Amino acid sequence: MLCTNLEQMQRARREGYAIPAINTQGGNYDIIMAVCQAAEALRSPVILAHYVATGAYSGHDWFVQVAKWCAGKVSVPVSIHLDHGSDFGICMEALRLGFTSVMIDGSTLPVRQNAALTDSIVKVARCFHVPVEAEIGELQRLDSAGAVMENKNVADPDQVREFLSLCSPDTLAIGIGNAHGFYKGKPDIRLDVLEAVRSFCDLPLVLHGCTGMDEHIIRKAVRELGIAKINFGTEIRWKYIEHLEAGLKTDHQGHSWKVSQYACNALQEDVKHIITLSGSEGKA
Repeated sequence: MLCTNLEQMQRARREGYAIPAINTQGGNYDIIMAVCQAAEALRSPVILAHYVATGAYSGHDWFVQVAKWCAGKVSVPVSIHLDHGSDFGICMEALRLGFTSVMIDGSTLPVRQNAALTDSIVKVARCFHVPVEAEIGELQRLDSAGAVMENKNVADPDQVREFLSLCSPDTLAIGIGNAHGFYKGKPDIRLDVLEAVRSFCDLPLVLHGCTGMDEHIIRKAVRELGIAKINFGTEIRWKYIEHLEAGLKTDHQGHSWKVSQYACNALQEDVKHIITLSGSEGKA
């Protein structure tokens, strides 16, 4: 069931759970269907996330059409989300294509410029009745070995307060030492920053870079500190490849759909684990 996710995230924040957002690798049918079927099985709302870079192969319009089709096959709430939209143009394209949620990531900009960019997206998205996620505190980037490629930027709560005085996003991602990619060693996740922001901000908060993060930290952030959406990308894409490799060793008789079906079915169990971690089971 296709929907926007704002009401779901507001409820999640109030009740102490989160909605899983799963990166779909540019509209990969196996991944999208696995996410939808896992959500249906556990009666959980879910978010199908799309990175601009992963749409290079199939196209952003392909992702939207496949996501809509798969969402229509289940009865739980499914939203389709542009993740880390980098500028006004890509967010406008997402709105035209039918995304039901968009993120504008101005976290590399000074606070006032980030707020101005965010506000420009919010004004248009409201006309489409589509919620907007913003970000402050740039996420660090990790290479394949888990080494830092870019400096991390843990958000300053005072800057978050200033940011929110200048713009009105619907949800907010905050840099707290989290990163995209596999972590090398134990990441220093600053829950104290979340706690400080939660004292003056009642927006649903978003936690990026959950792959490899200590599950105890994720649960605490969700249950106690206002996190209403948890993002998984790296884990899912690697698990999918592992399942494809296993599928190639079965008696597939050269039928590619049998390999895809094997990977889709196996991936559902990984998604179910994320749903359980988020606490969203039975919340649809």
